[in-house]
Amino acid sequence: MKTRFVAIVFVVTAISILIGCGGSDKPTERRKPIPKRPSTSASTIRTATASTGTASIIGKITFEGKAPKKWTKSLAEEMAVESACIAGHSDDPVSDSIVLGNDKQLANVFVHITKGIPNNAKYAIPSAPVVIDQKGCMYKPHVVGAMAGQEIKILNSDGIMHNVHALPSKNAEFNKAMPKTKKTFSHIFEEAEPIFPIKCDVHPWMGGYIGILNHPFFNVTDIDGKFEIRDLPAGTYDVEAWHEKLGTQKQTVTVVDGKPHTLNFTLSRS
Repeated sequence: MKTRFVAIVFVVTAISILIGCGGSDKPTERRKPIPKRPSTSASTIRTATASTGTASIIGKITFEGKAPKKWTKSLAEEMAVESACIAGHSDDPVSDSIVLGNDKQLANVFVHITKGIPNNAKYAIPSAPVVIDQKGCMYKPHVVGAMAGQEIKILNSDGIMHNVHALPSKNAEFNKAMPKTKKTFSHIFEEAEPIFPIKCDVHPWMGGYIGILNHPFFNVTDIDGKFEIRDLPAGTYDVEAWHEKLGTQKQTVTVVDGKPHTLNFTLSRS
């Protein structure tokens, strides 16, 4: 019995040795993990910061001519069903299309560099989002600028049903419902595209504009009509002032490091 047990052990051991020696004499190689291919989105491409400067362009946009009458399109019947939209309004809502200061300063003008920046220049994308609020059934601010790849955060302070319908040409169009329970919605436009409208299909008087650029050299005027474009390298630039009703105006300016250059625009209905 003992002899048979020893024989079985010997046979099993011999078979194990043969199996182990019967394969390749090369050691087993571990497969190296394939490195992930880096993303080619606009957010990744523009991580390297191009050189900026210390020059700036400051100026003011004013309206020339007879000031337009207060926009009082009859919307009372449409707005009656949305009491939250007329809270705080003694009259029908006032359009943000043409907003003037006391001395005819013009708000909601998108001022940006259109020529003079190197085509291959890439700038760091701001980490802070551009915020648009839906408040009183209006977009606040009415006009905004952002860099391609920068987050745009849209709020719903009204607490009623809205939808945000963006109508770009290069970027993908979207139409996002924002019921009263949805307070925020974020989106990123990857392609430069100044300037395109956004609207609310629920409230047809609601509208605004977004400008998307590959550089940070832009600004939007407030009720004081003033703008400032900072951190420009010394050089010659084309500067454009855009208004949704009054059109565009362009000027060429040469700036030097360390100095502000004043550049004013006057827009009229004609």
